[in-house]
Amino acid sequence: MNHLTTDLIEALAKKQDIEEVFRRHLEEAINQLLKHELTVFLDYEPYERKGVHSGNSRNGFYNRTFKTEYGELQLRIPRDRNGEFQQQTVAPYKRSNDTLEQFVIHLYEKGITTDEIAHLIERMYGHHYTKQTVSNLTKLVAEDVQAFHERKLEKRYACIYLDATQIPIRRNTVEKESVYIAIGITEDGIKEVLDFTIAPTESAHVWEELMQELYQRGVADVLLFISDGLTGMTDAIHRVYPKAKHQVCCVHVARNIAKKVRVKDRSEILGDFKTVYHAIDKKEALQALEQFQSKWEKTYPRVIDAVVKNEQLLTFYEFPASIRRSIYSTNLGVISRCLN
Repeated sequence: MNHLTTDLIEALAKKQDIEEVFRRHLEEAINQLLKHELTVFLDYEPYERKGVHSGNSRNGFYNRTFKTEYGELQLRIPRDRNGEFQQQTVAPYKRSNDTLEQFVIHLYEKGITTDEIAHLIERMYGHHYTKQTVSNLTKLVAEDVQAFHERKLEKRYACIYLDATQIPIRRNTVEKESVYIAIGITEDGIKEVLDFTIAPTESAHVWEELMQELYQRGVADVLLFISDGLTGMTDAIHRVYPKAKHQVCCVHVARNIAKKVRVKDRSEILGDFKTVYHAIDKKEALQALEQFQSKWEKTYPRVIDAVVKNEQLLTFYEFPASIRRSIYSTNLGVISRCLN
C-alpha cells in the first residue's frame, strides 16, 4: 500500500487513468482487511502453532465482485473450516458501496492516525466491530502508511522537485484538493518519491512543513529545489535549507504569461520566451531575456516586469549543460525522459 504515491506519480507522468490506481490499491486494501478479519476471528496467525487442534482453521476463499466509484473490485472472501466466520468488511449480498473510497483516501491524508481510521470504520460498520477488533484491523494498514512517512531518507540529494496537483477527492462531497509531492534525485541519478501530503489549497507554508519533515528524516543537504512560482517559496526553502538554490519552473512561468496576454499574441510571446530557457548558456539566456523585454514591455509591462525580476528564473544555468533540460521544469514527463 505504501506504493500508492509512486504509482500515482507514474500515472500522472504518463497521463494514465488515476482512478485505476485508486481501484487497484482499494482492492488490495479490502483484501488485506478481509484476511486480517479472519485472523482476528480465529485468534491466531497463519501457520502459527497456536492454531493446531484449535477446533477451527482457515479453509481457502471464494471470489466475489464489488462495484465502487473507481471500478469493479475482485475480492477474495476467506472461509473457516467450521463455516462460522461471517466477514463484516463488505456487507453481505451488497455489490456496491459509496463509502469505501472515503476510507482509503483518508488513509493517505497528512497526519493519519489509527484513531481516525478506526473512527471511519466505526461510522461505516457500527456495532459489527469491538474497539479491539477495530484496532487490530486498522493497525495493518496504518503501519504501512506510517512507515512510508517515517522511513529514513538519503543525507544528500542533487535536487528535489516540489509540485502540487489538483485531484478530486470524495469526502462528504467530491471536491478538488492539492496533493503535494516531493520527488528527490540522488547523486547517482535515482528518482525517489520522498513524501506527500494533502491540503485544500497549495501554500508555501505547507511546503515548508513538508521540507522540515524531510530534514528531520535525514535530508541534510540539497543542491537545488525546483518548484512553480508560488509566492513565498524561495523564503520557505531557505528557512529550512539556507544553502540550497531555487529554480522556478519555466513551464509554469510560460503558462502564467499565456494567461495574461491577448490570444493573438500568445504564440509569438511564448516562442520568444522559450529562447530564454533554451539558450546555450547563461550569457545567451540573458541576451534573449533582454530582447524579450525590449520587444514586449510596452505592450505588457506588468507581465514582462514580473518575468525579468524573477531571480530564480535562470538558476539552472549554474549547473552542467547535460542536466539543464531536467531541472528547468517540474514537468514529470520531461524529468523521466531526461533521466532515463
